[in-house]
Amino acid sequence: MATRRRRRFTADFKKRVALEALRGDRTVQEIATRHEVHPNQVSTWKRQAIDGLEEVFGGSRASRQSEHEATIRDLHAKIGELTVERDFFLRGFQR
Repeated sequence: MATRRRRRFTADFKKRVALEALRGDRTVQEIATRHEVHPNQVSTWKRQAIDGLEEVFGGSRASRQSEHEATIRDLHAKIGELTVERDFFLRGFQR
């Protein structure tokens, strides 16, 4: 029995196949036949593409928002600290 080497697909190839599957113009079977891959592989790449989109548009925005809020809290704390220092020096200078 001859051993078959596993095929390796480039990221660009996977992207093209996944986008074609996402478009929905053809069935998964038709796409798999056209690109000479197994239908399960097409479905896997399609699912990975959808999961990747959720991370791009979902997760990063929430983390950016929380980072933004943390920065605002830090800046407000610094403003308060500088205001107290300024008031202290103004009172000392007026004496």
